[in-house]
Amino acid sequence: MCSGCVVHLKEFTIKLDVQGLKRHDIMKVAEIMYRRRALLKKVLIISDTHGLLRDEVKAKLPTVDFVIHAGDINTPMVLQYLNEHSELFIIRGNNDKEWACNLPKILVITIEGVRILLVHNKEDIPKELTNIDVVIYGHSHKYDDKIVDGVLWLNPGSCGKHRFDLPISMCEMWISGGVYKYEKIIIE
Repeated sequence: MCSGCVVHLKEFTIKLDVQGLKRHDIMKVAEIMYRRRALLKKVLIISDTHGLLRDEVKAKLPTVDFVIHAGDINTPMVLQYLNEHSELFIIRGNNDKEWACNLPKILVITIEGVRILLVHNKEDIPKELTNIDVVIYGHSHKYDDKIVDGVLWLNPGSCGKHRFDLPISMCEMWISGGVYKYEKIIIE
C-alpha cells in the first residue's frame, strides 16, 4: 500500500496522494489520468511576427502540441524555426511575399473536434461559416476575442516588432473533446 507515490508514464509524471490503494490500483488510476491528459491539446496562437521570433515565443514551443500562425511571418527563417520545433499550421499574410507563395491564404483545421478557420485578414473570412467553431485571424496587430453567432473570433495580436503602440501579445488554447479554453498572453 502507498500513502503517496509518483508514477512515470511515457514522459508524463503523475503525483498521486492515495491512502489504502494497492500498487495495481494506483497504476490503473495513473493510466486513466494519462489517457485523459493525452486527449488535451495545447495550442500556441501567434500572428504578425514580421521576421522576429521572440524568446517568449520560443520558450513556449516545447510546452505545446501545435502552433497556429495567422500570417505575416515575413522570413523563411521564422517558418523554418517553428517547423523544426512544433507541429505547425500557418497561412500567408499580406507581407509574406514570393518566398511564401506556397502557403495557403485560408486554412481549415480540426484539433480534437474543434474546427478552426485560419485567415490573415478579417476581411477575407467567408460570410458563411458552416461547421466552424473558431476563426483565428491577424493583420491588425490588436488582440481581440468575441463570440459571433456562436463562433469565437480570435486575433492573438502581434508578437513581432512593436507597432502602433499596441501591446505585444499571443494566445494559448487548450482543446479536448470539442471544447476549448483560451488565454491571452501579454509579452510586454
